[in-house]
Amino acid sequence: MFTGIIQEIGIVDAVVRKSGGVRLAIRADASAQEIKVDDSVAINGVCQTVISRRESSFEVEAVEETLRKTTIGSLRVSDRVNLELALQMGDRLGGHLVQGHVDCVGHVESVEKRPMSWLVRVSFPRGFSRYVVPVGSIAVDGVSLTVAAVEGSAFIVSVIPHTLEKTTLSDVRAGTAVNLEFDLVGKYIERMVLKGDEKGGGISKEKVAAWGFGT
Repeated sequence: MFTGIIQEIGIVDAVVRKSGGVRLAIRADASAQEIKVDDSVAINGVCQTVISRRESSFEVEAVEETLRKTTIGSLRVSDRVNLELALQMGDRLGGHLVQGHVDCVGHVESVEKRPMSWLVRVSFPRGFSRYVVPVGSIAVDGVSLTVAAVEGSAFIVSVIPHTLEKTTLSDVRAGTAVNLEFDLVGKYIERMVLKGDEKGGGISKEKVAAWGFGT
């Protein structure tokens, strides 16, 4: 589990492709000091398992499913990546609940640079529209952001200077592909409403009224 608060920008040191997957070496001085083999780490919002560690770098191995659903497979040597170590019990939840399970890849449509912020418009597959709500939370390349506006199958986020400095969002341009993870709470609510359990089914207006809510 993560919070979408990036702790360090890492640098891709090596990319080795094999058997449909890819092994990445990430240089990250601060994270490598704290991380251990078998720990989880979010790389551009993608949860990965550390398989080896050195003094100032670590390695992960992304499999076919991860490459299919994320931008990890497009990483090249010297690329910058957002890094976040797994949340510990008792940590402050500075962003929002993020699993590191990317839902889809979005594409930056435009970047409007304002004096105190960047307005970034991102398009996404229309089938995910129900998860994007104004003033709701969304993770873009692992960065916890607030949706400023929704326009069809695109949303706009306002990125403050501090976030631009501490993440790779300062690198995005029109056409940049980004990993998107929608709000975890919303997805679970949808599941309960539509499917429910095997015995009681989902939630309906009639059930809510029977429980004493509404009229």
